[in-house]
Amino acid sequence: MKRFGWQVFLGLFLVVLSIIFYLLHYAIFRDPHHIFIYMIGDIAFVFIEVLMVTLIIHRLLSVREKRSRLEKLTMVIGAFFSEVGTRLLAVFSDFDPTLDDIRRELIVTNNWSEKEFSKISKRLKNYNYGIETQKVNFKDLRSFLKEKNDFLLRLLENPNLLEHEAFTDLLRAVFHLTEELIARKDFGKLPISDFDHLTGDIKRAYILLVHQWLDYMKYLRNNYPYLFSLAMRTNPFDQEVSPVVKQNRGSHLHTGGINLAGIEKGKDE
Repeated sequence: MKRFGWQVFLGLFLVVLSIIFYLLHYAIFRDPHHIFIYMIGDIAFVFIEVLMVTLIIHRLLSVREKRSRLEKLTMVIGAFFSEVGTRLLAVFSDFDPTLDDIRRELIVTNNWSEKEFSKISKRLKNYNYGIETQKVNFKDLRSFLKEKNDFLLRLLENPNLLEHEAFTDLLRAVFHLTEELIARKDFGKLPISDFDHLTGDIKRAYILLVHQWLDYMKYLRNNYPYLFSLAMRTNPFDQEVSPVVKQNRGSHLHTGGINLAGIEKGKDE
């Protein structure tokens, strides 16, 4: 009640002020007919004003605000893949015994269209993800995730995550895997049942990570060509990938649309 006290008093003050001016108008002109004509006209326009403010202007502002939050969230997702996600995806994919079935399909290029992204997304939903426990170096994986634990915690504290349920689920899965690995001191003494449990945690994070990575690549392809260029050159599924920008067909360098070869030639001249 105290929190809304000043709003109530302001509203009452404005209503009283309006009544005073109507009485003043009547006292001067003695024309109630004129007063009621304008009063009813103003009241009738209130409904149109409410429509404009609440349904149109408010919606436009909401869309703009949501777009701004998504932009900030995309920066968070980008930081995740730069710091943890790309490396983790490369590690997890090495544990997948049937990865070669889809590896070539995950080599994203600059020529991919919306149709190709949708096609691969459907393919991934039907793919039988696997983790070969014998290939997993649990100790090294624990060391890597433990090193990134503070970073993951800071990401989870970001309020913008509420806008992206899939990425939130991914962070929870990775953080849970981190907690599980840190809780075990000696992997040499674990029973097979516990290794199976840890493998299931890795598989959960792996599936979510692959789908989120593809969505992120699609977003970069449509909005940030220069970031997409680096993402292609660090693709964790491409065994021949290199972050080094190499010459393409002897004339142009693949730099997201910039002709560095021409720039260097101009400098020499």
